[in-house]
Amino acid sequence: MSLGAYVPRLRLARATIRQGMGWLSPPNARVPAGERAVCDWDEDSLTLAVEAARGCLRGAPVPGAVALASTTLPFADRSNATLLATALDLPAATETLDVTGTLRAATSALAQACRRADGVATLVIGADAREARAGSPEEMEFGAAAVALLVAPGGAAPAGALAQVRATAHIAADFVDHYRMEGESFDYAFEERWVRDAGIAKLLPEVMGRALARAGITAAEVHHCALPVGTAAAQPLVRAQGLDKARLTDTQRGVCGESGVAQPFVLLAAALEAAAPGDNILLVGFGQGVDVMVLSVPRTHPATGHRPLAAALARRREETSYTRYLSHRGLLDVDFGKRAERDNRSAASVMWRKSRQVTGFVGGRCGLCQSVQFPKSRVCVNPGCRQSDTQADFRLADVAGRVKSFTEDWQAYAPRPPSVYGNVEFDGGGNLLMDIADAQAGEVKVDMPVRFVFRIKDLDRLRAFRRYFWKATGV
Repeated sequence: MSLGAYVPRLRLARATIRQGMGWLSPPNARVPAGERAVCDWDEDSLTLAVEAARGCLRGAPVPGAVALASTTLPFADRSNATLLATALDLPAATETLDVTGTLRAATSALAQACRRADGVATLVIGADAREARAGSPEEMEFGAAAVALLVAPGGAAPAGALAQVRATAHIAADFVDHYRMEGESFDYAFEERWVRDAGIAKLLPEVMGRALARAGITAAEVHHCALPVGTAAAQPLVRAQGLDKARLTDTQRGVCGESGVAQPFVLLAAALEAAAPGDNILLVGFGQGVDVMVLSVPRTHPATGHRPLAAALARRREETSYTRYLSHRGLLDVDFGKRAERDNRSAASVMWRKSRQVTGFVGGRCGLCQSVQFPKSRVCVNPGCRQSDTQADFRLADVAGRVKSFTEDWQAYAPRPPSVYGNVEFDGGGNLLMDIADAQAGEVKVDMPVRFVFRIKDLDRLRAFRRYFWKATGV
């Protein structure tokens, strides 16, 4: 029914990686082209998923269920999907589920959402931010991204639907192309030719054929193919299956990288942005088995200018420092000095009691004078009002704001100095002293318009806990 996409703003050029690790390669080695999307220090797969979901739900019905698919969820034993639902301020009755353990987690979650018999709409998000060992081939390829889909189960496509899933086919096969054991930080990948010849070329054709047969179309009637495998494996497969007329939506690899669980949805988003009414799309998920789905764009669907993936890819800033990138991803241990030596112990009781304020970013608005404040309290802060028990919940995450004053602090600890924070005024009233994300020295100005993003607030390294809050960022 709707789609949202988010790609981290920072892009690390592959040439920058080669400059940092080029001593591993022959002097005349080819300089790799393109770039990959990388997380800033306060981003992870969860924050990416929140941003994608916010874009998906803007103006859309409230879902009854959330499925968050990723192999890099921040918590191994805490419901990441529930944390995401809280950040979105969804109703407490929302059904939540983490889906993980394979790169086809997102396509499997999508298939399950389509099969719901109770008619409940499901928000399905694929998000990943995989780490790669310095100097490894994966360091050149891995990117970070998130795409969210709002799925309404049932028969005929409802009015306004972006696409209808016409058929699915699956196979479970413990073919190990790569793996990551519990407690390990990096994937171990097997030889590329082995994966291509024994895995992709042998497993995908039969499942693709079954899905097309169930949809009642031929390979020649497929207009777009969302195939999350490398070009060397995709092109011979497409030719062998008679998909020559299908457009391979894989141009994002050069500007974003291979985004793991999110990759099938990234390619689907690209296909939907390029598709015409009536087009058929073949969507594939691959990872210890195969998911294949056939989708059709309704013939009545009007062409729109809404291109969330293209907009996310266009919003970029180059990360010029390879060592800073390593530090942000925890791959380089930097001495930040004694100011960084502090105990960030989290208070679970406060986090629970104030969850709508802290995680959902819900403040209060007085029903008498309309004054907005954060945090919400019993007494209105307006000196001309000061009435008690007049405030209603008011979600601040979705309003705009402006910078009233700010500080660039080079003395305080910040993973990406300087620490930038300021007094931010919300549209409609209310002020909050808060961090300003994605800002470099000299960029923030008084009266600069801002929006609000869900980010990592800090890390409790002693107890291995990650805290989140909302930050302002330039529009």
